Amino acid sequence: MSLHFTGEHEWIRLENGIATIGISEHAQQALGDIVYAEVPETGRAVNKGDEAAVVESVKAASDVYAPCAGEVVEGNPALAEDPSLINRDPEGEGWFFKMKLADESELDGLMDEAAYREWVKTL
Repeated sequence: MSLHFTGEHEWIRLENGIATIGISEHAQQALGDIVYAEVPETGRAVNKGDEAAVVESVKAASDVYAPCAGEVVEGNPALAEDPSLINRDPEGEGWFFKMKLADESELDGLMDEAAYREWVKTL
């Protein structure tokens, strides 16, 4: 149940063949107070790097990209009611969507948690 990260600050956690995707602690801190989140529709096919979701804060709007290719199986319904959940728990309950990966080997091209945390220190 380890986390992997992209250079665009998305995280992905694979459990029982289903990947959960969100934005990192670093990303939510950079965005500031989050006021809106839009998650993808169930059944939507996404390719690695596709814009999959949207997050808006008092500072800016940003896209959330798919870290791997696959099919969306669930969007986080809690974000519609309380987008600030992303600020409070970005790498947990503030997830954006879940998907069935087309090719789990795409995870190999992502940073593991330790590498990401070290990389963020250089930004």
